[in-house]
Formats: sequence, structure tokens, C-alpha cells
Amino acid sequence: MSGRLSSGCPLGLVRHHHPRLILEDMLKIESAELIIVRLPLKFRFETSFGVQTHKIIPLLVLHGNGLEGVAEGTMEAAPMYREETIAGALNLIKEVFLPRILGKSFANPEALHDALGGFRGNKMARSMVEMAAWDLWARTLEVPLGTLLGGRKEQVEVGVSLGIQADEQATVDIVRKHVEQGYRRIKLKIKPGWDIQPVRATREAFPDIKLTVDANSAYTLADTGRLRILDEYDLVYIEQPLAWDDLPDHAELQKRIRTPLCLDESVASAQDARKALAMHAGGVINLKVTRVGGHAEARRVHDIAEAFGAPVWCGGMLESGIGRAHNIHLSTLPNFKLPGDTSSASRYWAQDIINEPLEAVDGLMPVPTGPGTGVTLNREFIAKIAELHEEQHV
Repeated sequence: MSGRLSSGCPLGLVRHHHPRLILEDMLKIESAELIIVRLPLKFRFETSFGVQTHKIIPLLVLHGNGLEGVAEGTMEAAPMYREETIAGALNLIKEVFLPRILGKSFANPEALHDALGGFRGNKMARSMVEMAAWDLWARTLEVPLGTLLGGRKEQVEVGVSLGIQADEQATVDIVRKHVEQGYRRIKLKIKPGWDIQPVRATREAFPDIKLTVDANSAYTLADTGRLRILDEYDLVYIEQPLAWDDLPDHAELQKRIRTPLCLDESVASAQDARKALAMHAGGVINLKVTRVGGHAEARRVHDIAEAFGAPVWCGGMLESGIGRAHNIHLSTLPNFKLPGDTSSASRYWAQDIINEPLEAVDGLMPVPTGPGTGVTLNREFIAKIAELHEEQHV
């Protein structure tokens, strides 16, 4: 027998007689699409890296058994956040990864991930393939992605990440706007020369909110004195103050200040998380699924952090609705104990690339309930704005 399901044959009966055949045919990759769209942001977003006014969004669609799984890449045109770029990632996916999976069937997304090969790095490129496979597999099984990952929540707490503003009053004004909208954590982007001022102004205006800051690797140990002043403002954590590849200096800084450090760029795998927490380089992890290579590795990071008693939360990369939906589902796992960056899509885009709205209410984001991520591409809109649309077949 081929292992295919006939339209009139009950799934349970076939599975009883041919469990191996059914499992291996559940995740079949018949073809793929690579798409690039460019979306204008509704606001100017400044961090220590620079200013963004739009987002270039690479998408991967995997097709199988009449269904499609979709994932979004978070690499950028230049290697600012991590070492990967859009051009390099798309080339790797087209020339190396897709030829290894097209026309083949897999027992599950982890088996597909293994088929990609043991190449070094390139976690974001790898995550696009793996996450699209998870979406496709969940749709094949007709269950929400979060359920398949082991999630337990119907809604997740969300905060908001605010870029660097023109002055202290502008900072307070934009914080007030989002506090009034019910967001449960406010994160301010900071950089040397613009750190104590916005934090002090915000804390004076809002003494009781959950407040954090994100430095995006802009400081060194020489700035310890300035970072220590932030201890006065009751921050939940200071995110990634030092270099992305410097866990020892983060451990040294954590000895010198009271505020917990949150690691972002420094954690690209479960082993990175274990080493960081073992050396006390931080007490919180910003878990971005694309940074660690996909959902399976994200679950391992989650579990290691939980074993150390370190909470995780889901950070954002200005994703469209595709990446945002993946993040929401991942955030249903139990150790996501701090509000994430999965705020309302309407904050960012005049029009999203998905059909379903992803909108938080009183700081809570409902988890999409349909199969897979529960969201679908707005094909008509994408056809109008796509800068690249390629198909690959066996």
C-alpha cells in the first residue's frame, strides 16, 4: 500500500493497520513559494541600531496534501541584529534547504529539520523552513499550532516596545497612549546618551507600570556606572546591554547591578541558554523563535530556562501577521511568564498581509483557534505588493 488516505477510509482504521505509513505521509512537501513584500510602518521606529520606516518581509510557503504552511523570516537586508541577511538566507533556502525536502515525506517537523543538514549557523534561514513545516503539520492534523507545541493558554499577555523618541515629554506621551490601551508592559529602547532621561521621566509619570529597557548591545562594561543608576527605577529587566556574543561580560555586569539582565541576541540555542543561566549572565530570556532556529529549539530553550527558574517572554522583530501568529502560539507554553511583544498588528501596518485580525484587548492577545497558526495569507494584497514571488517544484 502507498500509505495514502482514501477519502472513504476512517483515519483511525488506517492508522491502526499502517501506523508507520500514515506518520511518514503526514508531512509531505510537494512544492514551495518564496515571497518578499515590503510594508511601510505607521510610525518611525528608532533603536540603537538606527531608524526603520518600513519592513522587508521574506515569506516561505510549503505545500503538501492540498494544504499550505507559511513562515516569515526576520533577517534584515544588512546584518545588524544577527549575522544573517535576506539575500543570503533566500539563497541558502533555494539552493540548499529546499532541494533536500521537496518531493519527500517526513514523520514530523523535527525529522524534516534533520534533513536540512548539520550546517553551521543560519538559524533564521533554517527557522523559515522548520516553522512553515510546523504550520503545515498542524494544519494536516487539524489542530492549532500552540496545542501541538504543548501550549495551554487561550490568550497571552502582551506588552509594547517603544522606539527612541525626540525628547522626554514625547516619551511620556507615547507611554501614556499605550498604558491607556491596556498594554501590560512598557519597553523603552535606549542607547548611550539616551537612557536615564526617558526612564526617569516615564517612572515619575507612571510609578506602578511594568517597565523595561532594551539596549540592543549598545553598551560595554565601561558603562557600568550609568547602567547601575537604572537600578533606582524598579525595572523588570535590562535587555541585552552588552555585545551579542559576550556572555562573560554580561555575567560580570550582573554581579555589579541589581536589575536582572535579559538576554536576547546572546541566546541562539538551548545550549547558549544553559551556559548563560549557569554562569548567571542574566535571569530572563527573550525567546525569539526565528533566532534559535525554529519551534523545536525554542521549546528546548523554554524548558531549560524553566529548569533554572528563569522566565521567558516572546520578543518581536516587527513581524507581519504570519510571524506574529507563530509568536502568539509559541507564547502559550507555560514558562512564558512575562508579557511579550506580540502587540496588535494595527499598531504597525495600515494593512497586514493576512486576512484575520490580530488585535489585543486590555493587554491580552487571543490565540487564533483554527488549524496551524490560524491565519491565512491575503493573496490578493500580496499579489499587488510582492517584490519577489518564486515557486519551486520537485
